[in-house]
Amino acid sequence: MTVAPTGKEKTKRAPASNAHKKTSVSKIGAPAQHNQASRKGKKAWRKNVDLEDMEEKLEGLREEQRIYGTTLQEKKDEDLFVVDTTGDDKIRRLLPKFSTRSLTAHKILSQRSAVPAVFSRPTSTASTSSNKRPGHVTRKEKERLLKIARKDRRGPLNSYVHHDQVGEGSALMEVSNAVRESGKYDVWGMEEAVKGTKVKPPNVPHPHKQIALPAVTAPHAGTSYNPSAPAHTELLRAAHEAEEKRVAEREVLESVKDRILLARRTGLDGVEGMAVDEPSEDEEDAADGEEAVPKKVPGRKTKQQKRKAEKLRAEKRVLAERALRKRLLASVDTAKRLGKNLNQTLAERAQKQAERAARKQEKLRAGMAGTKLGKHRVPDGEVDVQLGEELSESLRGLKPEGNLFRDRFLSMQHRALIEPRAPIVPTKRAKTKLYEKHDFKRFE
Repeated sequence: MTVAPTGKEKTKRAPASNAHKKTSVSKIGAPAQHNQASRKGKKAWRKNVDLEDMEEKLEGLREEQRIYGTTLQEKKDEDLFVVDTTGDDKIRRLLPKFSTRSLTAHKILSQRSAVPAVFSRPTSTASTSSNKRPGHVTRKEKERLLKIARKDRRGPLNSYVHHDQVGEGSALMEVSNAVRESGKYDVWGMEEAVKGTKVKPPNVPHPHKQIALPAVTAPHAGTSYNPSAPAHTELLRAAHEAEEKRVAEREVLESVKDRILLARRTGLDGVEGMAVDEPSEDEEDAADGEEAVPKKVPGRKTKQQKRKAEKLRAEKRVLAERALRKRLLASVDTAKRLGKNLNQTLAERAQKQAERAARKQEKLRAGMAGTKLGKHRVPDGEVDVQLGEELSESLRGLKPEGNLFRDRFLSMQHRALIEPRAPIVPTKRAKTKLYEKHDFKRFE
């Protein structure tokens, strides 16, 4: 006789029936544990989440890759769709005929994947980084193996050389690369293009193009063999001024030289120099008699003094800000006037700059005489003049004056054709040696 279980017994046995319930299996074949009573506890972990729909879609994409090589959504429309208007008569002959003898294993093996297989060894198609053929031994490795095996090696002129004697001697044991490549390059066969960086010249106008000075200038009227009195007097005055200027410059240089020499002599003797106040005897006695007054060290400020100093600094800061604000307000009112003054100043500056450029251009048209270029200055030239008693009233008694080479050289410097240079005077001259021949010993 069986007895029906009570309510308490039912509640106790219910979990036992759920524990023995089998878990569902995925359609793809992956293990699944999707039947959980609630979302609390360990059963709510990620491994219990149902991902069957996503796995089916991913498996479908993998199947497309195996069949077509890539997914259909990545292919173009031309690869998927074809508009056939004529048809194909050979399609029936190309279609495989139904065969009752084909086995299931053969059908499975005939379904090849479009994805390329994975190669375990590097080949010419799989390995693109290395172009070496399999089994290739480098020259260095071959030499190492020959040395280990103590095999003889080929030397120059196809001779056998012992492995311990390779490289000995002053001559090269192997043919150099220059000998191997000899005869392949023709020096006169082709032109070698020398590749160099093109230096862009600066876009600076040359002063020679702006100079309107003839190559040979007309001489002054006072240089004639029979000049007029005013012209001769004017030329004499110009020569006198040039000589005075030269003498003044020479005197300035001499005075500077004398001061330098005097400073050197006084510096060595130690007589003159910076004046130093030395204490007298009375001051020394007074200093010895009086006691030194110690300096008073400032003490620490109290809180009241600190607050007072901080308040004073705050008041000064407020006054400074107020004065700055007042200046700013005043500058805002005078902004228009300042703008007008600025425009007027800029206009005057531009006008002065244009005047300076015009004067410089006018001076440049007259030549480069007196202009400093680099370390040297272009000389003005000598004034060739004769005194009144030296003048000859006829061509028969005329004497040549000046130097044509010097005139041409100065003319090229004035026209900016050559740069000014200082004359190089040789400091050492060749000494002549006197030899006395022994004529008194040689009578023949």
